[in-house]
Amino acid sequence: MNIANGNWATMITPFTEDNKIDYAAAETLIEWYINSGVDGIFSVCQSSEMFYLSFEERYELAKFVINAVRGRLEVIVSGNIQENIGMQIKEARAFAELFPQAVVFVSNRLECNDENFIRNIDTIISAMPENISLGIYECPYPSKRLLTDMECEYLAKTGRFAFLKDTSCDVEIMRRRADIISGTNFKLYNANTATLYDTLSFGYNGYCGVMANFHPDLYTWLCKNTNDSRVEKVEKYLSLMSLIESRNYPYCAKRYLSLYEKFEMNSLCRSCSDLLMPSVDYELKALYKVSQEIREYVNN
Repeated sequence: MNIANGNWATMITPFTEDNKIDYAAAETLIEWYINSGVDGIFSVCQSSEMFYLSFEERYELAKFVINAVRGRLEVIVSGNIQENIGMQIKEARAFAELFPQAVVFVSNRLECNDENFIRNIDTIISAMPENISLGIYECPYPSKRLLTDMECEYLAKTGRFAFLKDTSCDVEIMRRRADIISGTNFKLYNANTATLYDTLSFGYNGYCGVMANFHPDLYTWLCKNTNDSRVEKVEKYLSLMSLIESRNYPYCAKRYLSLYEKFEMNSLCRSCSDLLMPSVDYELKALYKVSQEIREYVNN
């Protein structure tokens, strides 16, 4: 029931020209994450375009990632996108058979069938294998559903939940959450760069956000060097660069990886178009150059 601290990459899904999952590119991406020092991979999440994958695709992708990682780091899996809680549990139990480090439920899916959040949590706990950790993802699509303080406390006290991907972007909410779950095995991971340093200082366990698809090594460095005098300066640059997320993500991430990391990966997405302002390629180039400068700064 333990999840690694540090930097968790939210894995994107490469597609072939005929709109199938590109497993060769996915394997290249996995090796890049590992070589960049990430502590874990969050597979089949919103960055993976999970709402645009069939169950068979979500299952096969999770299976592929776990097998390709070969135990070199931890993998957690989401992908339970159904409205019906019974179907969510059926899919989650299938993911559990792959033995990820945790199966992660999406918060905005957990008020359904006229049942409230807590009642559905109890149903999940009773239905899921006891040897699999559970998690919650405050996925912003199709609507963001943040946990209440009471729900955070309840999840922590169950002893079954070991992971929360926090998308609140609110330091005061995160400070309360850190106090509420203190002393339990429920760990908190911030998806927001601008607040990351503050949250790491008062008890959050790491980062789990989309910018690990641009420069994962820099987030790994930040999470592991919170006492370094350079951290605040690095975070300021990372915060500004994280604005690229608004530029048609994950298309912009795939384009960045193909242009500057030289991946044999096209930029096709199911969740968004390939429309970019003409200036975005210049922004991606600037992001790459600044990333290189930060690497020189922290490695010298």
